[in-house]
Amino acid sequence: METATPHRTLIVANLTASTPFLLQEVKRLATERPTTFSLLIPNVDPNRAADWSLETATKLLGRAAGSTVKGHVGNQDPFESIKSEVAGGKYDDILISTLPKRRSEWLRKDLPTRVEELGLPVSVITPPEEPSSLQQFTDTFSARSSE
Repeated sequence: METATPHRTLIVANLTASTPFLLQEVKRLATERPTTFSLLIPNVDPNRAADWSLETATKLLGRAAGSTVKGHVGNQDPFESIKSEVAGGKYDDILISTLPKRRSEWLRKDLPTRVEELGLPVSVITPPEEPSSLQQFTDTFSARSSE
């Protein structure tokens, strides 16, 4: 009996590599079809050791995926890191996890559009904006005033 080849997804994340928002998406994708995931963390300074988040993130992502997730550390240029990682056709698609829009350097530099030029489908997952402390105070005050 022939077994289906699992879908191969490259996750690209840095500070968001183990956030609940990304973990939920990985779990959702893993339940849709058999998928193997690899994590690429670009923007790592070559003069420093890899960020602690690589080990933590691969463990958490692995739990969400229901299988082992391998992690890779890229260089300081996220586009070049992704380009090197996808060379050779080892992935079917790319999932880019960013910070909220106002804080995301990758979105400001239009990284997802540039990555699409590599010829693979690209999905972007961005958590909603976090309200500022002032906005939270205003919302709380408004809610209390209307009671």
